[in-house]
Amino acid sequence: MATVRAYIGLGANVGDARNTLTAAVHALAALPGARLAGVSSLYATTPVEVVDQPDFHNAVVALDAPAGPGDPGHSGPIALLLALKSIERAFGRQERFRYGPRELDLDLLLFGEERVLVERPEEGRSPDPAKATRLLEIPHPEAGRRLFVLAPLSDLAPDLVPPGWTESVAQARARQEAIEGASAVRWIGRWDPASMAWVAPEA
Repeated sequence: MATVRAYIGLGANVGDARNTLTAAVHALAALPGARLAGVSSLYATTPVEVVDQPDFHNAVVALDAPAGPGDPGHSGPIALLLALKSIERAFGRQERFRYGPRELDLDLLLFGEERVLVERPEEGRSPDPAKATRLLEIPHPEAGRRLFVLAPLSDLAPDLVPPGWTESVAQARARQEAIEGASAVRWIGRWDPASMAWVAPEA
């Protein structure tokens, strides 16, 4: 079966966020027909929009996922979206206000070279009431403006120019660091493929 390189953003700030994201990586690696292709470093990031909440832990995973039959309905990215929402629910994702705390947030950032703008199936809609009826848009419409996405994504694909972008991921990160300040994301660990976990800086 043909596969496509997808990039998935991970975030959490409720409970033990590090352990939650580690378990989420394992869940992504276990998806049928998928292969874990890379995991970024782990970052502690300052919340955006709603700042009165704990810092988030954020990372990005590169996943080689089934491409689907290539029909106009974008079956590959929709199937992956449904899998991500299923994992979120399994981890206890709760309905909250937009930009609020998250048990686990999984965002489909990129799916190969595809540009997608389609209605989400019912089971693929966000538990966030403010986003429940939003279309599925790939590349993720906020990815190029969020340092908590760009920092870990640049670990995995710094030279990538996503579809519709006019700059590389590394260039977008530098631009956003100049806006938000480099301290908005703080490196807190590297991914160790042998142990399938993030290793703290002191290790």
